[in-house]
Amino acid sequence: MPEEVLFKSESNQSRKEIAASLRKVADNLDSGNAISLKAGSESVTLNPPARPTFEVKAEREGPAGNMTELSVEFELEWDENADGETSGSGQLEIE
Repeated sequence: MPEEVLFKSESNQSRKEIAASLRKVADNLDSGNAISLKAGSESVTLNPPARPTFEVKAEREGPAGNMTELSVEFELEWDENADGETSGSGQLEIE
């Protein structure tokens, strides 16, 4: 499926800085507020529905034979025209 990138930001940050950013997103989700993202002159505001799909993915990437880059991705996904009610693959636990 084709995609249109509305916003992208990538930078090296401390674990504490990353936690603060994730905490702000979590606080906005918890209170039902929109999520506003801004970096330089780019910005976007998104308003997730009450029950978006939450995808968590851990990956190992790199050239064949040398896959040494690890990542964890957190993604909220919803259809702009739907009510946000979707089923998932099971209850996620993060420890």
